[in-house]
Amino acid sequence: MRVLTLALIGILATGEGLAEDIDRSMDADPNGLISISNVAGTVEVAGWSRNQVEITGTLGDDVEELVFERDGKEIEIKVKTRRLHSNRISSDLHVKVPSASSLEINTVSAEIEVAGVTGEQDLESVSGDIVSAAFSADINVDSVSGEIEVSGEGMPARADLNTVSGDIETENLAGEISVESVSGSLFVRSGAFQRATLGTVNGDIMFHAQLLDGARLDIETVNGEVEIEFAGEISARFDIETFNGGIRNCFGPEAVRVSKYGPGYELKFTEGDGSGRVTIETLNGNLRLCR
Repeated sequence: MRVLTLALIGILATGEGLAEDIDRSMDADPNGLISISNVAGTVEVAGWSRNQVEITGTLGDDVEELVFERDGKEIEIKVKTRRLHSNRISSDLHVKVPSASSLEINTVSAEIEVAGVTGEQDLESVSGDIVSAAFSADINVDSVSGEIEVSGEGMPARADLNTVSGDIETENLAGEISVESVSGSLFVRSGAFQRATLGTVNGDIMFHAQLLDGARLDIETVNGEVEIEFAGEISARFDIETFNGGIRNCFGPEAVRVSKYGPGYELKFTEGDGSGRVTIETLNGNLRLCR
């Protein structure tokens, strides 16, 4: 009896850590919409050449069911849980979708990673990092508490990236971009833009990219350094103000004090034919402007 009791205890203890393996698939529209919702864990999505959606991974012990259904061109994948605050609802989803699919992904406490999907993307997480690759379709990424990383191939599109607490990094995006964070630094590397807007309350801003002819760049920060390096030729009118911080301008003209009694500086000049517009405002932090 003692041996049987110990065996049962061992089975129950082991069972608490068990998770259900999943391996499901269904046919999909090559240009359809894939909607994914997961409360906790991870969501990894990869594009492939098949007109099929495949899900593998594991479901947490307190998961009620995995919804996996199709309605016309849309496929819904949703992890339904019995108890939202259980520590056994963490589920890891590995999803393969047709490469031209559009994505809508929502998580509460789960990281999101997307690769090889060329359709539009709408990615949201309350607490979790988001990493994705963008192509020629628009991308919207929101995280309340988490880092955001988006890379591209230099194809024009619209990118809206926002986080309350966390850094945002982009590489080789193009077209139009809006990057905002309440508490986090912003890094825009490479790419060519017709319109770029960057703003943060607490954090540094770095813009190392090209502004196209007639383009506009708007930058605003309350507490943080600003570093601008333009790739290629730049033609724009510059309007720069800083309340408490110096301005280093590699283009030549020097900043002047707004008032002989105050700490603020301003810098206004035109480079090239002035077809574009660059506006920068900082409250506390130095600014460096070069090419």
